[in-house]
Amino acid sequence: MKSMRIIILATVIAAAIIGCRREDIREMTVTMPGLTETNKAKVVEALAKYNGVLKDSYVFDMKAHTLTLRYDSMQIAQANIRYAIDEKGVKVAFPAKTDNRAGH
Repeated sequence: MKSMRIIILATVIAAAIIGCRREDIREMTVTMPGLTETNKAKVVEALAKYNGVLKDSYVFDMKAHTLTLRYDSMQIAQANIRYAIDEKGVKVAFPAKTDNRAGH
């Protein structure tokens, strides 16, 4: 009986520790060689439908052709953000793979 209580307590503690991580806010910079004022709206539109992208964090640098933004990696991945923009017709520079792992 005592060992059963210990197992239940350990399970509850482990579940609480694992379940505590609800968000993981990160920052990323997307390079878009053809970024112009005209297609900036396309980028905003592309990301509008995604939860996890913090819409008030967009910082466009038109000279560097980049967008820096913050996102919740528990809701959306960097690759999904890049693909969403690319699918709207704004060419995105994807990072080169430097290891044997999947993803970007």
